[in-house]
Amino acid sequence: MNNLFEKTSSLNTPIECFVFDAEKEDFPIRQHWHYFTEFIYMLRGSALMTADDDEYTAGAGDLVIFPPSCVHSISAKEPGELPEYAVLKFDIGKFPSVSSYSPSPASIFRCAAENAMPVLFDARTAEEMGCGSIFHDCVNEMREFRYGYDVMLRSQIYRLLYRIIRHWEDEGLNISECPAASDNDRSIENITEYIDRRLGEALRVSDIAAECHLSYSAFAAKFRERYGMSCKEYIERMRIYKAEEYLLFTDRDIDYIGQETGFSDCSHFIKSFRKFRGVTPKRFRDTRRS
Repeated sequence: MNNLFEKTSSLNTPIECFVFDAEKEDFPIRQHWHYFTEFIYMLRGSALMTADDDEYTAGAGDLVIFPPSCVHSISAKEPGELPEYAVLKFDIGKFPSVSSYSPSPASIFRCAAENAMPVLFDARTAEEMGCGSIFHDCVNEMREFRYGYDVMLRSQIYRLLYRIIRHWEDEGLNISECPAASDNDRSIENITEYIDRRLGEALRVSDIAAECHLSYSAFAAKFRERYGMSCKEYIERMRIYKAEEYLLFTDRDIDYIGQETGFSDCSHFIKSFRKFRGVTPKRFRDTRRS
């Protein structure tokens, strides 16, 4: 299955949302898989979609879910009729439960797969979920890239996730049977949430490995396999992204930003920022604000 793997960067683009017009893009979408959850909302025409061993025909207004690691493809249902659809891709592991005693969306989605819950929702059901407005808002947020766009995107995704989960409940899924979230139950799939919340602290990879109940070497190998880089590099990159938000959307000075994003001192912050972005933090701010 490795030759079908589509590398998706949960660092540079933790959420992707766009409109795909098969008349203007390379099509069909051949079989591939990735670690992201992918939602397809049909805007025009019809499409034949495969997901592992299953096959679906989706028409305008329908919603289709491709779970993480699912091998899937999209092609035209009718010759000469090319579809247009909105795509929403994201790491569901970064959408935790709102409480420690309830299952996370990722846990519920795994339970749904085990219980063969539907992943194709007809146009009427998708409309009841508000798919049209949700996808429209997500696409606009990605295009406009305004202050707080990431929060707005996450709020829309949560909105859709919980409406899907409620629909599965109506179809018989017992949420109480899904494993509840636990702050002590960490894995490679959800450890990035733990890291992201602590970027301003002095993080050590050995301590993070212990959170996953793995040795340093086993954790390092699994993390690189999952995210395509070392955990240390992940932490540094995420600190840079957090620093970029400070630079773009606040007037905080460089010393303050370096401290808040977990760098040991200002010179380390500047050196690291230049390594990833090719310019100093000040130059980055001046250029993007001009």
